[in-house]
Amino acid sequence: MIITQNLSMASIKTLLCITLISLTMVQLTISTDPDILTDYVLPPNTTITDPNYFTFTGLRPLVNGTYPATFTAIKVTQNEFPGLMGQSVSYAVLEFPIGSLNPLHIHPRATELLFVIAGSLQVGFVDTSNKLFTQKLETGDMFVFPKGLVHFQYNSNSTEPAMAVSSFGSANAGTQSIANSVFNSTIYEGILAESFNTSADIVEKIESGLKG
Repeated sequence: MIITQNLSMASIKTLLCITLISLTMVQLTISTDPDILTDYVLPPNTTITDPNYFTFTGLRPLVNGTYPATFTAIKVTQNEFPGLMGQSVSYAVLEFPIGSLNPLHIHPRATELLFVIAGSLQVGFVDTSNKLFTQKLETGDMFVFPKGLVHFQYNSNSTEPAMAVSSFGSANAGTQSIANSVFNSTIYEGILAESFNTSADIVEKIESGLKG
């Protein structure tokens, strides 16, 4: 599906402007990276910069592109875009084919501000009192996921894919999958079984499913 099929050029420009404004707000109000004492940060052994250092072209394939077969997150952190080093901001473009899910996860180092630019999404997070906050978002809606809290995004629409842009108050917010961190690690199965009040057999089935 081509991005521009559902959005006019004027709509795209409006949405991008809102996204840039929201990104600036994130950087100013919820950034968590240490302040730097220089205009920008260079990688080790780098002494000369030009405009290319501050330019990222990795999202060009999205223009007139098609949706992937499964949920895909295209990250723009300092790892992909070194120009973000020290700037307390990063991006991710989230592509949701019909019925796809961004599973339960956390970002340990930053708040996430999500902006739906096409389609609709069911989103939610759980706070430290185990209260679930969930919302159905339409195109043009925004939602904030507080730093470090478990959250998800799901395209429940049976006919249309969805796309969203997320901004983070860190150049490297980090993403930790809840399922993989718990069941696809080296934690002793007996500990997991006791923690979830289940049997080791059930834990093994879950682990096998994740590895598969």
